[in-house]
Amino acid sequence: MKKLYEDYKYDEVFDKLFKLLPMETREDKFEELRMHSRYTYVIKTTTSGNMVESEIYPTYKCKHDIPRSKERKESNEFQKKLNHENSKKKVVRIVNTNFVKGDLFITVGYIDGYLPTEEEARKDIQNYIRRIKRYRNKNGMPELKYICSIGYEDNPNSKKVRIHHHIIMNYMDRDVAEELWGKGRANSKRLQPDDFELEGAAKYIAQQSKMRWSYSKNLKKPTVTKNRTRLTKTKVEKMFARNINDFKNIFEELYSECNYKDGKVFYSDIVAGYYIYTKLRKKAVNRE
Repeated sequence: MKKLYEDYKYDEVFDKLFKLLPMETREDKFEELRMHSRYTYVIKTTTSGNMVESEIYPTYKCKHDIPRSKERKESNEFQKKLNHENSKKKVVRIVNTNFVKGDLFITVGYIDGYLPTEEEARKDIQNYIRRIKRYRNKNGMPELKYICSIGYEDNPNSKKVRIHHHIIMNYMDRDVAEELWGKGRANSKRLQPDDFELEGAAKYIAQQSKMRWSYSKNLKKPTVTKNRTRLTKTKVEKMFARNINDFKNIFEELYSECNYKDGKVFYSDIVAGYYIYTKLRKKAVNRE
């Protein structure tokens, strides 16, 4: 098989939502697809527990055809936003891969009048995790799995901010988990999946910058696969360019074991083709 080139930041290049493109200019984008033939498409599938993400984007037959991110005045702001979105995706994938219904989502904070520094807060959460580990080990429970973040809550009456922590961990007694905090308020609840599994809970972790969240080393990674032969350029043009409102049927045919949940199409103003991102959920929901 001839080598195909796909080593580029497709989410930077294909940065405009197709649904926002005026109807009168959409035919021009379709024409670009027909005129350019030096690329095909790759399907990248990321499986995180019961969630499946599909990313379809161009891959090129010649190395010099790989597009480069355009120069933009707002590059710093754009990159910051894109980095945050990718960080959020990573957290959601980690949570959906490693946690299930009945595991704990815990929010802990501090007694009134005590506002720790970020350095102190980091030590507090590390000590809390050590106490949880000791309790689980002493009581013959499975090894602790967790992901946590340090959150900031603005205090309008002070230059300081009120720090709190969000933690997702595998199953244990809620009362014990709250009691072991020992620094002030603690509130826990059982995780309850929805159409996007545990994405809602994961976003509480992900809303902080990457420097403020961390996770245990024993967590599993999502499964990532790529298929470079299933969709040709012609098939993509036929399936997607004219049927963007029919994603449900298209993707449930591509992923017969899943139900379609959401999808977006992106285009670029510097190169032809599409970047298609969709979320699906497995039909058979299996819990470990």
